[in-house]
Amino acid sequence: MVTTSTGERKVRRSFIDEQDRLCLGSHLSVSGGAWKAVKEAQALGLRSLQIFTKNANRWIQRPIEQKEVQTFREQREQWGPHPVSSHDSYLINLASPKEELFQKSIDAFSDEIERAELLGLDFLVMHPGAHVGSGVDAAIERISTGMRECFRRVPHVKTRILLENTAGGGSTMGRSFEELRDLLEAIDTPERTGTCLDTCHMFAAGYDFRTDQGYQHTMKQLDTVIGFRRVFALHLNDSRGDLGSHLDRHMNIGEGLIGKHGFEQIINDSRFGGIPKILETPKENDMDRNNLALLKRLGKKKAARK
Repeated sequence: MVTTSTGERKVRRSFIDEQDRLCLGSHLSVSGGAWKAVKEAQALGLRSLQIFTKNANRWIQRPIEQKEVQTFREQREQWGPHPVSSHDSYLINLASPKEELFQKSIDAFSDEIERAELLGLDFLVMHPGAHVGSGVDAAIERISTGMRECFRRVPHVKTRILLENTAGGGSTMGRSFEELRDLLEAIDTPERTGTCLDTCHMFAAGYDFRTDQGYQHTMKQLDTVIGFRRVFALHLNDSRGDLGSHLDRHMNIGEGLIGKHGFEQIINDSRFGGIPKILETPKENDMDRNNLALLKRLGKKKAARK
């Protein structure tokens, strides 16, 4: 039997604690089965994961077979007790003033919740939708009505629904902390809801967190309006578009207009410690590994200065 010294155990425990605090992850492909994404997450050394449970550009998808569920859960048990999220279909628009699309979106989002619950996922991230001219107030009423109907249809077992902030292009909802707050209050089901903050979207919507002063100001706004306790996940993406551009174009960490310092502050903010921090950055040239390595270095860089 291999024994480990007390000193070695402390070093290993410190490493594990640091990885769990950062809780870094990525959105990975489920091609060939959702369990393969879990296996890839394990190979990458991730501590969180996001997937689609069906094709994001189709309304209808075949049900998940029980064998798939079992394989997914077994693979996840091998990986460890790390948070897993799904992201809803891009077609869903619970803010739509068109009754046919609204009802179709309710059906599709209910299915998204059912699939997430079946797989035992921790979170389901969703885009609130776009009002396409009906106005913010009407959209809030529409989204809250649709969400409550979905909750009525699908009993709550585990999965929490996270409303994602948006870059604010067109009539998309969730462009500000205030809109997210108003949506959460209107849905009025705090035990089943929360928020996921996307850094690219936040920056493109006008929140500047590139400097120490800008970061503190933005985080004060976040805490005052929504509260850190309502933030359950982050999407870490640099931005091709400039501050307030409303351009939703993700870039690799440090290669966009947010820059490394903004991510250094986020990754070291203890208020975000332990929550999933998911990459949705370009995948070519093994960039997940590069982005993850950079984020880990930014964490160590900050710690070294203290």
